[in-house]
Amino acid sequence: MSNEDITLTAGDATLHLHPGNGGRIAGLQVGPLELLRQGERFGCFPMVPWCGRIRDGRFRDGPDIVQMPLNSPPHAIHGTARDGAWRIARRSADEAVITCELGDPWPHPGRVTHDVRLTADSLTLTMSVETYDDSFPAQIGWHPWFNRNLGGEHAQDARIDFTPAWQEERGADHLPTGNRVDPRPGPWDDCFGMPDGVDVTLTWPGQLELKVASREQWVVVYDEQEAAVCVEPQTGPPNGLNTLPRLVTPLEPLEATTTWTWRRL
Repeated sequence: MSNEDITLTAGDATLHLHPGNGGRIAGLQVGPLELLRQGERFGCFPMVPWCGRIRDGRFRDGPDIVQMPLNSPPHAIHGTARDGAWRIARRSADEAVITCELGDPWPHPGRVTHDVRLTADSLTLTMSVETYDDSFPAQIGWHPWFNRNLGGEHAQDARIDFTPAWQEERGADHLPTGNRVDPRPGPWDDCFGMPDGVDVTLTWPGQLELKVASREQWVVVYDEQEAAVCVEPQTGPPNGLNTLPRLVTPLEPLEATTTWTWRRL
């Protein structure tokens, strides 16, 4: 199937999916409220086959050292799939499944499948990576840009509530040093550990409450920009291809799920 834009609806929720722009969720409206920052580079994009930065764009792949393009010098950031065109595998009124082939500059052939499922009060995203050939390290994550302010008279900025077990100490190069520290106050561009699963609540007072949940244990929170707040569930920390690799094998794909649930206030 082609990669034309898709609109999903359920109750008063509407989702706009753009397979041709990196498989990006371009918008998510609940009633009159647009939750995601608008723009070609924003919305919510899949991070795969890695999340966040790879130090110097290099990672160990078995006996080899692989060099990825430095798209955020001096590092490589957020994977390759957000730069490619995804194809539609199937779609209905409230669900779409899209796929992306892994290839150059990624050194291994493989496929990413993303299932996007909308209900009246939730969005469930399930992504998997499978290999056609050799085993390779990979990560899965999501990078939503939530609007800090939803607009309207007397609208207030979003409040972030979560209770991580630790914060990954961040070095001057924005990568974890390997030390775990007590969570520190924001603003953040930081990775946190939540061993019981990601559980972060965004509240826009008087408008909407949204919970980002996942069985995965890692979340990056980025709120250094005035316009948006990012809550990014992922299968490992930044630079994780080097420090905490998850292996995709012919018998065992890598799969992860995040669910966002909301209620009007």
